[in-house]
Amino acid sequence: MSKIRILPEQLANQIAAGEVVERPASVVKELVENSIDAGASRIEVEIEGGGTRLIRVIDDGEGMNEDDILLSIERHGTSKIQKEEDLAAIETLGFRGEAIPSMASVSQFTIVSRPKGEELGTKVVLKYGKLIKVHETGCSFGSSFEVKNLFGNTPARRKFLRTVRTELSHIDEVVKNYALGSPHVTFILRINGKETIHLNNSLSLQQRLGRILNYRDTFIRVDWNSRQRHISGFLIPPERVTPGPAKLRIFVNGRAIKDRMIVHGVTEGLRGFLLKGKNPSGLIHVTLPAGEIDVNVHPAKHEVRFRNSRDIHTLLSRSVASAMAGEQEQLRAGFYGTAERKETTRIPAESNPTAHMTSTIGGKPEDLYRTAEVVSHYPGLQQPSQPFSVKPIVSPSTPTDTAGKEELSLPPENRSSNNEPRPQTHNLLVIGQFEDLYILCKNREGLLVIDQHAAHERLLYEKLRKQFLQGTVPRQNLLFPETVELSLFQAQLVEKYSKEIDSMGFSIREFGGNSYIISAIPALAGQIHPGELFNDILEKFGSEGGRTGGDYIDTILATMACRGAVKAGTELSKPEIDNLLNEMVKADLFSHCPHGRPVIKQFTSLEVKKWFHRT
Repeated sequence: MSKIRILPEQLANQIAAGEVVERPASVVKELVENSIDAGASRIEVEIEGGGTRLIRVIDDGEGMNEDDILLSIERHGTSKIQKEEDLAAIETLGFRGEAIPSMASVSQFTIVSRPKGEELGTKVVLKYGKLIKVHETGCSFGSSFEVKNLFGNTPARRKFLRTVRTELSHIDEVVKNYALGSPHVTFILRINGKETIHLNNSLSLQQRLGRILNYRDTFIRVDWNSRQRHISGFLIPPERVTPGPAKLRIFVNGRAIKDRMIVHGVTEGLRGFLLKGKNPSGLIHVTLPAGEIDVNVHPAKHEVRFRNSRDIHTLLSRSVASAMAGEQEQLRAGFYGTAERKETTRIPAESNPTAHMTSTIGGKPEDLYRTAEVVSHYPGLQQPSQPFSVKPIVSPSTPTDTAGKEELSLPPENRSSNNEPRPQTHNLLVIGQFEDLYILCKNREGLLVIDQHAAHERLLYEKLRKQFLQGTVPRQNLLFPETVELSLFQAQLVEKYSKEIDSMGFSIREFGGNSYIISAIPALAGQIHPGELFNDILEKFGSEGGRTGGDYIDTILATMACRGAVKAGTELSKPEIDNLLNEMVKADLFSHCPHGRPVIKQFTSLEVKKWFHRT
């Protein structure tokens, strides 16, 4: 007797259910995908008992007649693909024809459906995979899928489910994901008779995202088109992101997926804006020709495979970087009163549904690497004369207490087209320094607080990075060369990264054994001890050098900029403050230091009035 047997259809369906139906949320996902594929404009999801007692999905899609319903409960019955070539260009969310028979094999399953143009619908009832009855019935256009007593015939599967609260959270996440993936569809979720989600299709995508994330502030819009590839989305500004895992919702051709490569691409685009420990948050839609992705690589369709993943990664990082470049222009106009932009990257979560839907982000990704010149000499380090002090700046051009109120008003806003050069001077009224670290200014919106170290660090980093790429980092020859003793590991690093070290502005030579002589250092190092700076750089090479690409170079350049930037506790003169502010106006990137710390904080007049209950 043969050992190999063909499994009964019912058992085969239960095995398939183990891959497709992991938990109640899997049922909701498959049914919602079918409803979207059916062209529904309204989808209602009803849940009882954490999804094991009842899952009901109702839509107003195209519906099915009796023949189609009976075919849909057969394994591999699908209308989505017909031939082998179709599998290479799938444009629908569902396609395998396994979901309905798999779910029906582990539940009491009911389908009620009526296509448009038919007077009556059809009701089909199955009990754990067995067809119980089929009959005509009166019903609305569309389809209703009802799943009762899920895993009732497989108690071992039900034992592995989590608590009701956990299962409901997974269902909630599925509905929210597809509400963001299909903004043209109204989504309603009811749990035990209580409506917990109601997202009307009149809401714009950013409004939906704001409500789902419970986020009421502005988003940074990403919008990039390139040869039938489209990257779009809305990101929470880096300074508003909370620490923890990435809260980035990813969609590829409308399909909600999980993909580390996409998260990494977005993170790369935000490099220099996100603090360590923070990850991008928001929404990213990737639209590609169907033939460039393979959606048939995961049983539950949570992942896809890209034909050219490296190209997609580059497109993502550049799209986000371009959005951040546009964001800098928007911030510049707000902070300094410079030229207004017709195109905007930062938009309110509850903005008009039709607004911001046709604008695109101008500028090329390579424009991000243009840098502004900035002086690198500031007075030596000084300790504050007293804690919590605000030092007023008094100069011939600064209004005194006897000056009229008109003297305190800012000059008219400069208006220029995007093609005109940026203003060379700021339009801020400098009030003074706080704790010899924060520069206090007044602009049209209210009070502006600028971290002088972070601001100077960003300017130095951009300048240093440009010089490094061009091989023109200026050197400062040491009057008395510095001799340093290195460990064997450090000596190996010097040998391995000699070209990079030279490009960074260091001039070193061997002096026997593990001794080296430093005869020149980067000019921006100023009064930094040459040996300390060199050891700092070697430490970074040792810890960062194993990373791929040029990431470790950026990290090292950021460290050099940090060491060379004006320090906390440094008292600046009025001309020095003006010079720093002027360079920020001219710089492409200025809102965050290279490590992601914010440089500027705006307090509006209304906010200040609220502090003192004057509103």
